[in-house]
Amino acid sequence: MNKELLIKKIKWLQLIRTPGIGPIKFWKLLRQFDTVDQAVASLRGVVSQKSAEEELEKHYKKSIHLIAAFENEFPKRLKRLADCPPFISVRGQVSLLNKPNLAIVGARNASLGGKKLAYEFANDLGKMGFSIVSGLARGIDKAAHQGSLSTGTVAVLAGGVDCIYPPEHEKLYDEIIEKGAVISEMPLNVSPAAPLFPRRNRLIAALSQGVIVIEAAKNSGSLITADCALELGIDVFAVPGSPLDPRCLGSNSLLKQGAIFVESAADILESLGCQRRLSAKDTVSTNQNLSKPNLKEDGEDLKQRILNDLSQTPIYIEELVQHYECSSPQLFSVLFELELSGDVQRHPGSLFSLSPPKK
Repeated sequence: MNKELLIKKIKWLQLIRTPGIGPIKFWKLLRQFDTVDQAVASLRGVVSQKSAEEELEKHYKKSIHLIAAFENEFPKRLKRLADCPPFISVRGQVSLLNKPNLAIVGARNASLGGKKLAYEFANDLGKMGFSIVSGLARGIDKAAHQGSLSTGTVAVLAGGVDCIYPPEHEKLYDEIIEKGAVISEMPLNVSPAAPLFPRRNRLIAALSQGVIVIEAAKNSGSLITADCALELGIDVFAVPGSPLDPRCLGSNSLLKQGAIFVESAADILESLGCQRRLSAKDTVSTNQNLSKPNLKEDGEDLKQRILNDLSQTPIYIEELVQHYECSSPQLFSVLFELELSGDVQRHPGSLFSLSPPKK
């Protein structure tokens, strides 16, 4: 970067890091004044040049890219936001940010079937050349990142790009940095807080050509992402779920409002007008690739995990056996107890699901 652009970058940093200045006010000031120098000079309590230079240095020392909106590497799709972040911090493959991207979002307490779908969607769409964008959260987000690690995945964080949340995703975070990209608009060392997640969700939507929602409860963050997409004219796809499962009420509601009904990656490709179709050899067995929970604890812990993973959609016993790290006799024993208690329902063909809610 030449000296002139570096000076401009430092001035932009001074402006956006000044207390009380957010993205909307930042852009308003740049439109109001002829130069960023005049905008900075018009304010009191502006962050010092030294502080801005130190922030740049911290990014450099940690091998983190700090990209300004005037730089070529900055994601072009983010510029359609009225509150486009003037800067983003990026760890990993910066080039992924301007590739064709699709977002996959959904419930943190997702069912095993929902996580399986998220993995398959991400894996299949990745093979078609799309990078998968999500929020590194538990459940659907995690499965979507895992499914697209080999083809390109982008994790958008609510806190600083160096603040891993949730903490148990540290290994996944490291894998994404190696093979994909992690980004944030927040300064380094900022811990994620509740007000920052809706801001994160708008970036997930804006980075993408379409947003896929799998299992979303009413008033969930996934619906905020979908709303942001609709405001930007971005397609929203939703996977239907059981009306008895509260984890699906939000995604089913999206379908009623006109979201595009999808059951497979092929449905999304058709809607987007992609020419190539997935063949059988493109698909993968998800159970061998999704991370397995360590279930060598007592039966009560295994019971709770099964109840969390099942939904009203039946799933084959073979898939449960492959998913859990426990013996088949232990799994059958726990399923039998849950069936006797009325929490789990057995179906013909060795299928199991949660029992319908009691009236």
